Amino acid sequence: MAIDRIWSYAPDSGYIEGQDLTGFTVAATDGTIGHVDREDAPHGMRHLVVDTGVWVFGRSVLVPAGVVTGIDPQGRKITLGCTRGDAKAAPRFQTDSETRDRGYLTAVGDYYDRLPPRTTTSA
Repeated sequence: MAIDRIWSYAPDSGYIEGQDLTGFTVAATDGTIGHVDREDAPHGMRHLVVDTGVWVFGRSVLVPAGVVTGIDPQGRKITLGCTRGDAKAAPRFQTDSETRDRGYLTAVGDYYDRLPPRTTTSA
């Protein structure tokens, strides 16, 4: 996946422009990682901030839109093309200001772009 595409929802992901994903459950290929706390797109870098609850000791993870492989609006579920371990190993999200920091976002995009190819699945 080209790095510029990591920040956009794939056309076949099920994303509908303007759709509010806040509160949706987020599942990796090997299990649930949390729920969407908020969405943002500074510098054209669209992403989700996922609250992992107690799974990663109450921390949140930032997931680029291009990692989303499926959205089920009725089930309020988002499927990612990575494992729980992949999400946990991503550059650590510590403060809200990082969601607007181009350097941090670039590091996150580079990390996810290096993961094995993702396939689109229904959520």
